[in-house]
Amino acid sequence: MMPSDSNKLTRRQFLKTAANTACAAGATACSPLILPSRVFGKQTSIKLGYLPITDATPLLVAHGLGYFAQEGLKVERPVMVRSWKVLTESFLAGKFNLTHMLFPIPVWMRFKQRMPVKVLAWDHTNGSAVTVRGDSGINRFGDLGGTQVAVPSWYSMHNLLMQMGLKTQGLTPVIRPQSAPLADHEVNLFILPPPEMPTALLGKKIDAFIVADPFNALAQVKFNAKIMRYSGDIWKNHPCCVIVTQENLIRQSPAVVQKATNALVRAQAWCMKNPKETAHLLSRDGEGYLPVPEEVLLKVFQAPAPQELRHPEWAVSRIGFQPFPFPSATRFIVDQMKQTLVEGNTDFLSGLDSGRAAAELVDDTFVRKALDDMGGIHKFCDCDTDKPFTREEVVEIN
Repeated sequence: MMPSDSNKLTRRQFLKTAANTACAAGATACSPLILPSRVFGKQTSIKLGYLPITDATPLLVAHGLGYFAQEGLKVERPVMVRSWKVLTESFLAGKFNLTHMLFPIPVWMRFKQRMPVKVLAWDHTNGSAVTVRGDSGINRFGDLGGTQVAVPSWYSMHNLLMQMGLKTQGLTPVIRPQSAPLADHEVNLFILPPPEMPTALLGKKIDAFIVADPFNALAQVKFNAKIMRYSGDIWKNHPCCVIVTQENLIRQSPAVVQKATNALVRAQAWCMKNPKETAHLLSRDGEGYLPVPEEVLLKVFQAPAPQELRHPEWAVSRIGFQPFPFPSATRFIVDQMKQTLVEGNTDFLSGLDSGRAAAELVDDTFVRKALDDMGGIHKFCDCDTDKPFTREEVVEIN
């Protein structure tokens, strides 16, 4: 429901309220600590890039609430780009040195491209869905035979989850021109930038898409589309986007990386407690980080209704926040990438040991310290008391 004008916060009122909320957590969080440049070594600022999706929420909230500044970092307003290809190329060119990326992308960057990228933390959990037209008659993966389905990147959780779902129903993912004929058991996959997906669905250029919000919510609100399946209802509290940086920044300026991670973990904690305020901050009615109205984002930051879920007992959020990069999930992703159809040569995956890949790709040193400083990982999840940094991956397509 769209909030009435009387309930909307002005920009100044919102930032004041948000600051007061942060202060309630403790005086330390409210006292900016501007450290001398020498503490940061050669690096004194961080450049942020992002796609206009809710996967970027912690980066944007950390900036919007001043958490980076309170850590003593110089961070200009994050730069929005329109596709994963542009974001990846910009990161490789050094235009951004801290960003969010679909988890399979840094796997591809490090082990195929030999780029010194490091995953610092999870940026969020869940946050995506399979969306179809409301009148399509498509209600499950088994209904997708003979259809055209858009994914945002070959190296994406979306491509992995879509192909997992199709294969369990006896369907075959293929990559062909959209004009090519399809057998009833085939599903044609192709890349489409996230902002183009809702209009392509409305125009019947595609039959379904799987992508991050807010584009699922936008299609629901504007085009009467329906959610076929939430991603967190397939793989419980799965990672999607992760926070990445260059290895040389870690080596040259570990203090900067720690402070940036602190800000991002604080932002995730704030988002968990303030979903409506998060929607406002991100929206074009607030700080304008995402080019969508607050009405759309409010859908993203509310829990799905039980009748929308195959596994309501999981009690998953449409989008969740938990920063620790569980190694079990990284291993699962690498193993699934070996079985997922993409364009291009994937020989680099065949000999890649998932355990070694997880250890080499992920540096959890900074997020562990940030979590310790905030009181532990249990603030973010119901983790095993004896082994809080391990978990079992739960995946059920059905």
